[in-house]
Amino acid sequence: MCTACSCGTADNASARKETGGESVYRVDGMTCGHCVSSVSAEIGEVTGVSDVRVDLAGGSVTVTGTGFSDEEIRAAVDRAGYTLGGVSPAVAS
Repeated sequence: MCTACSCGTADNASARKETGGESVYRVDGMTCGHCVSSVSAEIGEVTGVSDVRVDLAGGSVTVTGTGFSDEEIRAAVDRAGYTLGGVSPAVAS
């Protein structure tokens, strides 16, 4: 469920996959444009992140940059009010 505005839908499976200079993360709970804005803003503040692209329909976030860790991305997603992935790789599109 969208924790920011409570519009709510079922959560997606969560995970991460690295592709070149990008990391693709699955994020649970994103359901609307406000979710996209919140997640993008928080991840964008992580040192080393140069670009953030959120796929609301796919429940994924593609992060470009260097020098950031999965735990830093997890903390940013948590601050935005959502849940970052499990252990299965996301499909990069």
